Amino acid sequence: MERRHQVLVAGGGTGGITVAARLKLARPDLDVAIIEPSEFHDYQPLWTLVGAGVFDKAITRRNTADYIPPGVSWIRDSVAAFDPEANRVTLKGGDTVVYEQLVVALGMKLDWGRVKGLPGNVGKNGICSNYAWETVDSTWQFLREFKGGTAVFTFPSTPIKCAGAPQKIMYLADDYLRNSGVREKSKVVFASAGAAIFGVKKYRDALEKVVARKSIDTMFKHDLVEVRPSSKEAVFKKLEDGSEVVMKYDLLHVTPHQTTHDVVKKSSLPNADGWVEVDKYNLQHVRFPNVFSLGDNSSLPTSRTGAAIRKQAPVLADNLLALRDGKPLEARYDGYASCPLVTGYGKLILAEFDYDGKPMESFPFDQSKERYSMYALKAYGLPDLYWNGMLQGRS
Repeated sequence: MERRHQVLVAGGGTGGITVAARLKLARPDLDVAIIEPSEFHDYQPLWTLVGAGVFDKAITRRNTADYIPPGVSWIRDSVAAFDPEANRVTLKGGDTVVYEQLVVALGMKLDWGRVKGLPGNVGKNGICSNYAWETVDSTWQFLREFKGGTAVFTFPSTPIKCAGAPQKIMYLADDYLRNSGVREKSKVVFASAGAAIFGVKKYRDALEKVVARKSIDTMFKHDLVEVRPSSKEAVFKKLEDGSEVVMKYDLLHVTPHQTTHDVVKKSSLPNADGWVEVDKYNLQHVRFPNVFSLGDNSSLPTSRTGAAIRKQAPVLADNLLALRDGKPLEARYDGYASCPLVTGYGKLILAEFDYDGKPMESFPFDQSKERYSMYALKAYGLPDLYWNGMLQGRS
């Protein structure tokens, strides 16, 4: 069967729902459809605090049906193939959907298999991860069971969702171990494929002080390539010379490598690195003018965060409507991203910056300082803004 819609949104996650909501608010008569197979919609930014025992993960999950914008058609299926040359998408169920404009917002997938020995072992033998609904509880379990030894927290060599998350759980774990009286018997290690603790200097300087205060060992330019669960060993590739380092662990928090979905890679939409190739300012595809993209699957050279999508979505919606009206695409995205860096229970540094790494702070104080107010904003304010503002197309 062939279906037709004026605007087709591939993906009903943060980016897809936010864009669809904005389009319908601006043009109530516009025919918009979302392709999304998932029954549930998760607020993933809170999984850091779930893994640290602050919240139960149940509060992060809601029914997708409750957030499909009014008047938007929900196609509960998955994309099997993109055919932008023919303005058509094929669904896994076999149907095709013809569109006038397409928004690609499929997000990223967790590439567990890129680390040898990792698939099937998260949640076992001290290996945990906050990066999936199925595994986030294991972090809190292993943290409570930890009685001393070496706790390793990894950061991979690929772009990832919320680049601050791998170190946030480390700071919370350090706090928990201190409060539990076992920190003196413990070694905490941040093993990162990155070259520094953070990319923006202002916040990097602040975080380096946090790392020093907490006596955390850092290993930069080290990419996790293998785990050996039976012997509790983690194998890292040194990116500078290709040699390997084997480290014993008692607790290993893994941030998996991440990538675009295969359906994107197999299409004519991505660049050479696999990301949907769009202009970084107007979010329009560089080869297919009626295609737009935002969020984690896009080529936008900024951090992959919900806060970034919050700024991308209105730009995309405005420019898509301008295209429909035959007008110039004048809305611009400046690369804004935000990373609420939890540095302990009740402490947070709120990093906000643009494409150039220039701080773009929202509050009239130095956001590189650890504050409870910013922690409360992350824990309570931002989830409310997400569910009741952003996904409604209003903030």
